[in-house]
Amino acid sequence: MTAPMTVSPVKMADAIRVLSMDAVHAAKSGHQGAPMGLADVATVLWTKFLKYDPARPDWADRDRFVLSAGHASMLIYSLLHLTGFKAVTMEQIRNFRQWGSITAGHPEYGHTPGVECTTGPLGQGIATAVGMAMAERSLNARYGDDLVDHRTWVIAGDGCLMEGVSQEAISLAGRLKLSRLTVLFDDNNTTIDGAATISETGDQMARFKAAGWLVKAVDGHDHGKIAAAMRWATRQDRPTMIACRTLISKGAGPKEGDVHGHGYSLFDEEATLARKAMGWPLPPFEIPEDIAAAWLKAGRKGAGARRKWDARLKSSDRAAEFRRAMKGDLPAGAFEALDAHIARNLAEPVANATRVHSGSALAALTPAIPEMIGGSADLTGSNNTYVKGMLPLDAPDYAGTYVHYGVREHGMAAAMNGMALHGGVIPFSGTFMVFSDYSRAAIRLGALMGVRVIHVMTHDSIGLGEDGPTHQPVEHLAALRAMPNLLVFRPADAVEAAECWRAALEAEKSPSIMALSRQKTPVARKAPATENLSARGAYELSPSEGAAQVTIFASGTEVGVALAAQTLLKGEGVAARVVSTPCWELFEQQSAAYRKSVIGAAPVRVAVEAAVKFGWERFIGEDGVFVGMTGFGASAPYERLYKEFGITAEAVAAAAKAKL
Repeated sequence: MTAPMTVSPVKMADAIRVLSMDAVHAAKSGHQGAPMGLADVATVLWTKFLKYDPARPDWADRDRFVLSAGHASMLIYSLLHLTGFKAVTMEQIRNFRQWGSITAGHPEYGHTPGVECTTGPLGQGIATAVGMAMAERSLNARYGDDLVDHRTWVIAGDGCLMEGVSQEAISLAGRLKLSRLTVLFDDNNTTIDGAATISETGDQMARFKAAGWLVKAVDGHDHGKIAAAMRWATRQDRPTMIACRTLISKGAGPKEGDVHGHGYSLFDEEATLARKAMGWPLPPFEIPEDIAAAWLKAGRKGAGARRKWDARLKSSDRAAEFRRAMKGDLPAGAFEALDAHIARNLAEPVANATRVHSGSALAALTPAIPEMIGGSADLTGSNNTYVKGMLPLDAPDYAGTYVHYGVREHGMAAAMNGMALHGGVIPFSGTFMVFSDYSRAAIRLGALMGVRVIHVMTHDSIGLGEDGPTHQPVEHLAALRAMPNLLVFRPADAVEAAECWRAALEAEKSPSIMALSRQKTPVARKAPATENLSARGAYELSPSEGAAQVTIFASGTEVGVALAAQTLLKGEGVAARVVSTPCWELFEQQSAAYRKSVIGAAPVRVAVEAAVKFGWERFIGEDGVFVGMTGFGASAPYERLYKEFGITAEAVAAAAKAKL
């Protein structure tokens, strides 16, 4: 009896090359260069090292694979199809980049089973992967090796490493000694404009080494050397980077190694020549049976490990807690201490900065929700994100719940995305609101992916005072509110701060911003409520006496200004009501009837906020009055700034009367 022939791993890699080439050619757009060049590296990883089970894409202890070079999306789609992820059919491969397909131009989390995070904006993937590796170590400290023991693998290209966020991520991972993290650098010296050397002269291996990583270089087309390097990486006590020297569009015949082969460049004739060069006899989208069978066999290798893990989980006395945390459900009684905190503040209200009120809310929440992991971009004392008793999340045991991110706002935001994507962790961390500009790309991806990440943004207006216009956000609220699926909370006092934290934690599919003040703000909420009013997005805080002639809308620190203006107007015989608007996005989710009741029927509508007007029309209409900022701030004590920029109770009252 003749023994079955073993399929060459090179031919298995060629299957990736052909599918990538065919899909890009059919779509007449996309990038076949990187998938073809990386096919050998990916084949070794997915057949010999990556721990996964296509039958259970959500297996909690699977390895995480992040394609940071998201333009090479046909690499991961080919791998998912070949290894047996049922959703990624050949029909989906044929429909690459088409309406209704799950094979989008760049990989999208939640859209395609097996895609761990949305990538495409270069550098985001590697930075997100750092968060995944952090979450793995944190959960390992909580639950042990039996339940949490996996790696994070990243493929990154020249573009990923040129982006500044990659340096933030690399240095953070090196400092934390994330030994379960390996970056496979597609060292092909190619960018869109041509050879990478036209804009880059740095030594990437030296750069990683300087940040505390262990590094190795290999021929990215030699399967034996690739496997040896990956085996080496799994034995190290620090994060590892393997520079895989590859040829872009490997296997494309005359186009192999062409620096202009990044995007769609294999047309009819070139695709035919590529097939000839690879010795591939079949027409587009057809895989020889023996190669297809070899890939499916590789995909089934992880099933045994997954079943053993299932058995360990079933027998664990912490199974229910682990499942709850990974599912994202909050523990029973998560808000009992917070409710008591709200009751105390109603009984004995205290005026303070909302950043302080936020910190007090966190003191009630973090002991009750052990998966909350906090941090700050070197502004712990200013952001009030540290709760007494927290220990640093750090090597060697990673048992702490507070991350010192350093001055790395962008890397911090991306890492929090990765922690949330990994599961079992609810990350929150702080910086100044003006620096949301630095982290905006990661915040946007978090909103696109729908992950529960809470960004604490303090010093939220000109109210921060003397640091001046470089640090005073004026356009940032509008810019953040413009982002889909991002909840922007701006609480007015202790009660609203607590309510906003609860709403943010209950929003499992949206990231949140906590816009918090440096300066003290007066107490706004004095009466108990039967529901979380802040979760309504906007609500009538102080009704008018009699039919309202004026409605004053405000958020955060300006709610106190609105209440004072209401008192002034009352003294002059003008009936006014005050509406607090802590979260516009949640207000938009309310019923039309509720929104209409909150907006009210007063003939004059005034909004006051220490920010630009953009967006306030939804409350005040086109003919409403806005009291706020029209330009940048200045350096002075905040009381003087509010007076000079006309954001006062007197100005609000005068504007209302003038409109009447």
